[in-house]
Amino acid sequence: MRKMIIFSALVCLAFTAISQNNTVQSQRLKVFIDCSNAYCDMDYIRTEINIVDFLLDRQAADVHVLITQQSTGGGSRQYQLIFFGQNQFRHLTDTLRCNTDPTATQFELREILIKYLKLGLTSYVVKTGSVKDLVIDMKRKGEEKKDESKTISAATKDPWNYWVFRVGVNGDGDADEVYKNARITGQLSASRITDDIKFVVEANAGKSSNSYEIDDTSGTKIKIVNKNEDYNINQYLIKSINSHWSYGYELSYSRSTFSNNQHQLQLTTGIEYDIFPYKEVNTKFFTLSYTLDVRRNSYFDTTLYDKKNETLFGQGFNAKLRLHQKWGNITFGAEYHNYLHNWKYLNLGLNTQVEIRITGGLSFNIFTSADLIRDQLFLPKQGATPEEVLTRRRQLATGYRFFGFFGLSYRFGSKLNNFVNPRFE
Repeated sequence: MRKMIIFSALVCLAFTAISQNNTVQSQRLKVFIDCSNAYCDMDYIRTEINIVDFLLDRQAADVHVLITQQSTGGGSRQYQLIFFGQNQFRHLTDTLRCNTDPTATQFELREILIKYLKLGLTSYVVKTGSVKDLVIDMKRKGEEKKDESKTISAATKDPWNYWVFRVGVNGDGDADEVYKNARITGQLSASRITDDIKFVVEANAGKSSNSYEIDDTSGTKIKIVNKNEDYNINQYLIKSINSHWSYGYELSYSRSTFSNNQHQLQLTTGIEYDIFPYKEVNTKFFTLSYTLDVRRNSYFDTTLYDKKNETLFGQGFNAKLRLHQKWGNITFGAEYHNYLHNWKYLNLGLNTQVEIRITGGLSFNIFTSADLIRDQLFLPKQGATPEEVLTRRRQLATGYRFFGFFGLSYRFGSKLNNFVNPRFE
């Protein structure tokens, strides 16, 4: 009798397992796409992958795909796709990475992303009923093979030795009957970035002009014209020590009419420690750094402390934390700097950006930044005219700055999101 009971239990368990397996085999894979800090063309993804169900609720999905991106030294992008299996796939997790071409268009970027998204989802799709619709082509054509070998060879023996040069000019303007505004800026840079060293030279310059007309008490029109200019040249070198430590320096020259800065020459040197290895930057990044700096300042106008020229020594502490996880994203930064001749002249800045998915449809996001300012040694003694205050032509005295944004949203209803409808967009 006991043997019959055991045999019946085993039969029931077997039928249950078969039934569960058939259920899994007959289901479409449920996927949640989480583009953390990367742009994803969801319409294109839904169009190109139509044998799965795309959900808007990560907890109800079978696969949570976390997509992040980082800029590379050559100006390209590195995508990282982490596939977190959930529910019946909870023991199946994978990570894929791909690099794009520096000159890749948006069309080419989405082609690369969709290719690796398909590759990562394949191991999940084969365990569902949609496997019959899956097509895998692993045949390389002769011409494609030839082209790819050239690409690999070019990447291995870079004729530019990893040097990247950029040049750009931008301009904008707007005008109406009483107000006119124009600005032009230019940028130039040269960089060489590898795993071991980061060497960059940058130059930026900009000029702006705005004018407007107002009526005085007698009805006479008065035209007020404000002009500002700023220039900045900096060169820095960062050297890797190991997977956690690095050190470097930055040398810069700047000029700004807005900040009463006729000339500023600054040298900064410091050391940085990453609590996590630098190679994990796509998912977690937590650095602490200490810097020392010396500045030689020349001012347009005499400052509040009767200075036209001065040399200042300072120190700084910085902390940066960035996490990209299934439950959301957190970015936190803290910066502190003070002048060594008098520690009361300091600047403390904090900023936080948080996006958390509390439940399937409930999300919370917040961004705040706050600065405690006690180091405006460059402010002109004579102060600013009413026109300069209204037009923000000159930097004004302030003890703090604060900005905040927060939001709470809840989504309910259909969890499916497979349809693409671009009408009247």
